[in-house]
Amino acid sequence: MNYQRMAIEKEAPEEVGLSIKYNLSESAISDQTLNSLQISIPQSTALTYTEHRGSIKLRTIIAEASNGLTPDHVLITAGASTSLFIILTALLGTQSHLIATRPNYTSSLEIPRSIGCDITFVDLEFGTQFSLDMEKVAAAIRPGITKLISICSPNNPTGTTCTNADLCNLADLAREAGAYLLIDETYVPLKYSSEPGGSEQEPATSSSGYLGKNVVTVSSMSKAYGVPGIRMGWLSTTDPALQELFLAAKEQISISGSVLDELVAEQILSRRSELLSASIADLQRRRDCVAAWVAEESEWVEWVRPDAGAMCFIKFKKEPHGGVEAFYARLLARYGTYVGRGTWFGAEDTYFRLGYGWPTWDHLKTGLGLLSKAFRG
Repeated sequence: MNYQRMAIEKEAPEEVGLSIKYNLSESAISDQTLNSLQISIPQSTALTYTEHRGSIKLRTIIAEASNGLTPDHVLITAGASTSLFIILTALLGTQSHLIATRPNYTSSLEIPRSIGCDITFVDLEFGTQFSLDMEKVAAAIRPGITKLISICSPNNPTGTTCTNADLCNLADLAREAGAYLLIDETYVPLKYSSEPGGSEQEPATSSSGYLGKNVVTVSSMSKAYGVPGIRMGWLSTTDPALQELFLAAKEQISISGSVLDELVAEQILSRRSELLSASIADLQRRRDCVAAWVAEESEWVEWVRPDAGAMCFIKFKKEPHGGVEAFYARLLARYGTYVGRGTWFGAEDTYFRLGYGWPTWDHLKTGLGLLSKAFRG
């Protein structure tokens, strides 16, 4: 493995520090507290190892909210990033071929690069609403050589989603080629409803593992529940051999998870519908706020309206005053505002991720106003 620090981590808000006043770079809802989530940790809790697969209660809650999975199909990990590390390092080697969509969550791009495998990127184009071009995926497949197809849906950073038909077609393409399909589903719980009053309906179920044994999915609690500090994620597969392989990798990395993290996760996920319904309703209002801002600044920027998540991917229509690099420097130094540069996700810096779920309403509105000023100088 040839490790290098990722730009998204080197330039993460917690690394940049106090110069950020209006943080519009995050891709989650606002950070929660033990009090806000009504978490109770009994003082008698034994600080011991958990079940290596994760507590049966936690895996059962996750499986019950998924399509056709059982607790045995779920492996708890320290966040989706660890799930991705386990899957990619277990399935890929230096002689492997990977197909990955781009832009994408950075770990899905950087881990394969660190491994040294052959990567074919299928770019999601702004002109086609960041939709997945199935013909490009099919053309990139090398039968008997391609090991894995990797996508993120709903996508980070665009907030756009693949259709169910696309997911089925991808699973079939991978199966016919003797390959696996990896789907990062972290934002599935934050899918918006297109129906009037849809924020009150049951949140979307997670996991496309039902698509077949060659499909592996990952998810996390960091984004949808605002708890990145508990490092709680999972992977799912209906293939017993893969599940055993991934468990072996987890045991060599950490043996088990944190008993405290899993206890907190159980309590949060037991209130899944209640918490997600409130978050989705708030995110839809915030998305409308950003939509109004994009319309006002249509001389400078454009977007593809997101279907899910807590962020969008803004594209410059014309160069900001002084150029793109000067814009990013000015935005932080003069206006104390921060967004996620496109290169964090394998795109150009003429795009940026704008997170609208994490800041307070006041900071979101102020930050949008300061972005407008930074475009102009």
